[in-house]
Amino acid sequence: MRRPHIRSVAVAVAVTTAATGLAGTAFAGPSTGVEHGVTSEASTAASVVSAARAAAFAHASATGVSQGDQLHAQDVMTDPEGARHVRFVRTHNGMPVLGGDLVVHLSRQLAYAGVTRAAGHAVKPAASQAKLTAEQAEQKAAAAAKGDAGSAQLVVDARGGASALAYQVTVTDSRTTEGNGARTVVVDAVTGKVRSNAPVSDEFLSPKLLDTLQKRGETIDPATGLGTQGAGLADSSLSSVSSSAGATGYPKTVAGTGKSLFVGTVGLTVQQTARTTFLLKDPNRYGTETRDAKGTETESFGAGKKITSSSKTFGNGTTSSRASAAVDAQYGITKTLDFYKKTFNRKGIANNSKPAKGMVHWGKKVANAFWDPTCGCMLYGDGDGDMFKKPLVVLDVTGHELTHGVVDATAKLEPTFVDEQGNQYGEPGSLNESLADIFGSNVEFFTKNTKDTPDYLIGEKLGLQQKFLRRLDHPSLDRLEGTIDYWKPEVYYTEVHAGSGVSSHAYYLLAEGSGQKTINGVKYDSPTYDGGTVKGIGRTKATAIFYRALTRYMVSSTDFHDARVATLKAAKDLYGASSVEYKTVDRAWAAVNVTAANTPAARH
Repeated sequence: MRRPHIRSVAVAVAVTTAATGLAGTAFAGPSTGVEHGVTSEASTAASVVSAARAAAFAHASATGVSQGDQLHAQDVMTDPEGARHVRFVRTHNGMPVLGGDLVVHLSRQLAYAGVTRAAGHAVKPAASQAKLTAEQAEQKAAAAAKGDAGSAQLVVDARGGASALAYQVTVTDSRTTEGNGARTVVVDAVTGKVRSNAPVSDEFLSPKLLDTLQKRGETIDPATGLGTQGAGLADSSLSSVSSSAGATGYPKTVAGTGKSLFVGTVGLTVQQTARTTFLLKDPNRYGTETRDAKGTETESFGAGKKITSSSKTFGNGTTSSRASAAVDAQYGITKTLDFYKKTFNRKGIANNSKPAKGMVHWGKKVANAFWDPTCGCMLYGDGDGDMFKKPLVVLDVTGHELTHGVVDATAKLEPTFVDEQGNQYGEPGSLNESLADIFGSNVEFFTKNTKDTPDYLIGEKLGLQQKFLRRLDHPSLDRLEGTIDYWKPEVYYTEVHAGSGVSSHAYYLLAEGSGQKTINGVKYDSPTYDGGTVKGIGRTKATAIFYRALTRYMVSSTDFHDARVATLKAAKDLYGASSVEYKTVDRAWAAVNVTAANTPAARH
């Protein structure tokens, strides 16, 4: 489950050239593959940012930018056909604006071509002077989150259809968060009301689900056991395994082996640091590494213990070796990186060629797995030994959670509200969960491990009575979370995992179509809201459309109807407005009751 934090605004320009589609995808424009870098990338990016910022102010009625606003570029994206997209966060009179993000779209000639914006209103707060002191805000935040408050920062909270002067406070060691993690509390600077109170870490399992499992007496106990990889599944590094040192010098990069808990014996790329010392670190994937938290709740990767072996083999396939869970984690993380790199040319989770990291054995009796933006890494608990018997290091959990990291680095989709138990609600949060399921399942299809058959099921290896946690073809078959198949106005008030079924179902219909189908031995039967049929365009094209929509046309407040528009724009970019792909996107959303005709009034 994604447990969001309210993000502070960074002002550094992150230059990226994320690909818009899958390798081999046919584009409507002249390009025939993933995008390539441009000459003098930094200077080119600076000129694109400058043009986008000028266009935003020149078209203020459309972009919502006004006097006192400053735009800070987070992402510069260049499409194969030459269009540019600049993602901005905003400050107002020097204060970070929560919910003030926007994407300015430019033509090849750097002319203004449109905007995608989170706030549909001016972000200037109604009050310009705070009545609360920073100290008072810190006290309120500490009381709300039951922890230790850091320094309060003045912000503009532009979420929820209005703008207010507020304080943002990070509260650590919160007794209201699993593992005593941190929470971000936003306090109204005039009234003292707590506007939001959300955990920082992104947990896979929601409080609501944990409560349901406990009431049912169910346990999560994934089957383990040694096995061998399927044919052709030896480690395929992003570059060939080679040493950066001399023939006898260290460190050097070597091919290793891992004996995992869930996917058998797998190939890994590791680092040899001495004649008989090997480190669970992959130099070919930006230095991606998994460490042992040793039962602590640290959010500092540097505090984790390095995992070493006297041979090229790590783990023994059982929990008796602390390295076995680490093998699953490292394997899942590197395969997720490979999926994003080879499919979209995305260089790392944030597309900045930096390592993804993992820590296993996190905390004592923690029954969850997390994406932690503070650490910038995956954290895996060992289970509580009661309801959760083993670490949650299965492949689609890792793919799901790391995709939350991708969303954090792009659209930053946020739930609209969080209840006292920590459950999240609202369509942007549901869309975030859906994207994590969509791309998490794609990681399985990409990996092709015979011990974890690729499918459109999420959590099928967790040992649940219903044989899966969620599924994309017919979401309402999930009785644990009550996932829904179709959109209705009440989805706005639906817990995000339950609500995720709307867009997950639309994606499945786009990829595979409606009705009965068997894929890799798994039977699917996808219904439609109107009883009509949908003919799928294939997973490759569907995934290309959803990825382009996420990176180009989604922002923090994107709901399901916005997502429909975003995917239609993506399909038009890739295949043309008269294409079968474009028409099928429209049909897939209609099949889950998301149409232009039933678009609700804007809440943002």
